[in-house]
Amino acid sequence: MHIPAARTAQHHAVRAIAAGGLTHPLTQALLAAAVLTAAAAWDAGHRVTDIQLTTRCPA
Repeated sequence: MHIPAARTAQHHAVRAIAAGGLTHPLTQALLAAAVLTAAAAWDAGHRVTDIQLTTRCPA
């Protein structure tokens, strides 16, 4: 449950950055939420790399 939540929070934060920039209050709140969910995943024993989907770009 931790990993999907961390991925979703990260996705929302990235979309907010694209829409409003880093200094927008909503972006900062979503970044804080992403950090907290990633920390919860870490505390639950997941590795940081578990949050990121590993896909290779075609060369």
